[in-house]
Amino acid sequence: MKNKFILTLLATLSLTACQEEFLDLAPISSASTVTFFRTQADMITAINGAYASLQAGGQYGNYYILGEIPSDNTTPVLSGSVTDQDEFDKFYIRTTNPVLLARWNDGYRGIYRCNTILDRINPVPMNETLKTRISGEAKFLRALMYFNLVRVFGDVPLVLKEITDPAEGYGYERAPAADVYRQIIQDLLDAEQALPATYPSADIGRATRGAAKGLLGKVYLTNKQYNEAAAKLKEVIDSGVYDLLPNYADLFNAANKNNKESLFDVQYKKGLVPREGSGFANSFAPENSGNAVVQFGGGGNNRPTPDIEQAYEPGDVRKNVSMATNYTNAQGNRVDYYFVKKYRDTPVVSGDSDDNWPVLRYADVLLMYAECLNETGRTAEALPYLNRIRTRAGLGELAISSQSAMRLALEQERRVELAFEGHRWFDLVRTDRALPVLQAKAAAIGIKTTLSANNLIWPVPQSQIDINPTRIRQNPGY
Repeated sequence: MKNKFILTLLATLSLTACQEEFLDLAPISSASTVTFFRTQADMITAINGAYASLQAGGQYGNYYILGEIPSDNTTPVLSGSVTDQDEFDKFYIRTTNPVLLARWNDGYRGIYRCNTILDRINPVPMNETLKTRISGEAKFLRALMYFNLVRVFGDVPLVLKEITDPAEGYGYERAPAADVYRQIIQDLLDAEQALPATYPSADIGRATRGAAKGLLGKVYLTNKQYNEAAAKLKEVIDSGVYDLLPNYADLFNAANKNNKESLFDVQYKKGLVPREGSGFANSFAPENSGNAVVQFGGGGNNRPTPDIEQAYEPGDVRKNVSMATNYTNAQGNRVDYYFVKKYRDTPVVSGDSDDNWPVLRYADVLLMYAECLNETGRTAEALPYLNRIRTRAGLGELAISSQSAMRLALEQERRVELAFEGHRWFDLVRTDRALPVLQAKAAAIGIKTTLSANNLIWPVPQSQIDINPTRIRQNPGY
């Protein structure tokens, strides 16, 4: 097995009860609170449980549904009357959509784990360096989870302590997004001071100082704080810890994961009981393809659009790594079918592969840094970072002198470099391009409504409003 950390992600799913309480903030059982959080080993188990929560469907298990399908990159599979994913593709969202409920509940379950660690770690007798590191890991994870919530729902309840009585949950209102972002930034500033630059092999995959800095740069960029973002991203670049891999395909070889380009991945490991593998290879392979594309067949989810296929320039090596337009079936016949290829490890059983989900990688950092430079009037300085990504892809360098042209070039490069990794929708929203880009393609991609600013965030799950109607109100337009 590659490293001990991946194996220990098995721990502590039982630490948080899946009770139907507001925000899913029900405390762990009284027996558990008495006997747990007493030793160094308990705290290691607890932080591993916080990492494990990232695998949930509402976090990164189905991250593509909110990161790719609303964009022009992919479309969902439809099965009978099941439209849960199609609603995001065509923008007719129900407030009872289970994808949104999973994002809310799984996000707050993970935040609850982080809060419990942070509230309970100080009195535990343990190595002080390790205590500082675990606190930094918990703050990094909490920041990441809140970032994913606030980008989806806008204002969200800001819970920063362990809830010991379920009734406490009813006191929380939706905090303004600006307050949520301030807390995210503070958590990441704390995390970068507490986390190491690298780990020994047994702990590879944990959050690092570079991961905290890189995520902080993305948060600043999302808030259009370009100078702050540039400074933080430059610290990642200057650290010397990260680099582009020469071969783009090597990024997605499961045997090569957690490589020099990875700042932070959600970790998966196949062949364990209970399962810790990922389901992306099977989920994204074509329906009814048998074993022709991947062992145990595919679900046909997250299908690339003709629009993204046409976005790749001739000679771009990333296209054949990232997607396919056909496959050869068991009878030797060509079947025309668009599907994602990036997650291609062979599963040991259906839905049990070694593919990680890349949350933040160095190419993203370089492109974000170029965007910051361009937005602060330093277009000429931004160009080499853009061209470095293109050169790795087998493309010629661009010569760009205007800020507006650089914006479009960066938008294009981010699209094809990071395709199917969950960035496209959030990139379009961040750059104020979602409405013009998608409305121009509405007929081609089947959008059923005229898009407005209300469509840039999703509705709060109706169940949360029903539970606490005096404090939780719906977003406009839903």
